[in-house]
Amino acid sequence: MQIQTDRNQKEIKIHGTYEFPVLVSHERLSNYERKSFMWHWHTELEWTYVLEGEIQYQVNEELYRLKEGQGLLCNSNMLHTGRPVDEKDCHYVSITFHPRLLEGYKDSFLKTGYVNRIVENPSIPCVVLNSSADWENNILEKLKKIEALYQDQKQEEDYDFQIYLLLMEIWRIVCRHVPKTADDRIAVRNMARLKQILTYIHSHYRERITLEDIASEVNICSSECCRFFKKHMRESLFDYLLNYRIEQSLALLSSGNGNITEIAEQCGFSSSSYFSRVFHSRVGYSPREYQRLVNL
Repeated sequence: MQIQTDRNQKEIKIHGTYEFPVLVSHERLSNYERKSFMWHWHTELEWTYVLEGEIQYQVNEELYRLKEGQGLLCNSNMLHTGRPVDEKDCHYVSITFHPRLLEGYKDSFLKTGYVNRIVENPSIPCVVLNSSADWENNILEKLKKIEALYQDQKQEEDYDFQIYLLLMEIWRIVCRHVPKTADDRIAVRNMARLKQILTYIHSHYRERITLEDIASEVNICSSECCRFFKKHMRESLFDYLLNYRIEQSLALLSSGNGNITEIAEQCGFSSSSYFSRVFHSRVGYSPREYQRLVNL
């Protein structure tokens, strides 16, 4: 499986329902194609805590190594991705919820005084729980309670109300311990530029894209474009483009429609031999072998 996004890299998946915008799920990196989940963002806030193994969790340009018993809150609209450590699997729980669950009515004191100061602040891309402080462990324990309630909701008539109260209590703890920071206009500009680059790549990956094309799209020189992208994504533009093309090819190969040459062309590769070489180096199988495996 892989995370489904639109061309702006916003996740398409619905997290919960409008009435109760909360989704709790057990995840394993090994369940994702290529053992990692791709870059994406969403309006919802997302708590992650690790049950087994380790994960390299990146939010914007910052990379965090989370071990068993540790966790992280990814803020609203922040780009994030997850990769394995030493090619080993990681089992973690994801608790995703919309900020409006915390806000109450429009322009309430909760929204203006306690939610917006974190959710709308680009200086706080995430909150890391290293289990090194009492308040961090307090949050982790409450996250475990939410997971248990969600899994056994048939046993509790008011499970949703209990989850809501736990999320509110967690947010109170976050507000008490995460320092207030000023809005960072540079961070806002950088994220807008990065999303613009990603949108261009996702819209044109089938075509022949040059560095000059991408740099021109965001009105910076080619060298600055390379430096900027590498700093924030921790990989080169060229590697990201190749990886994205490979990601798009996986669904086509899995569907069984089209031959290798046609799929290579649809995903922006100049030839089937080049596609096969890149695919094997990143997936570990040739396209034909992968197609045969997933269609057994």
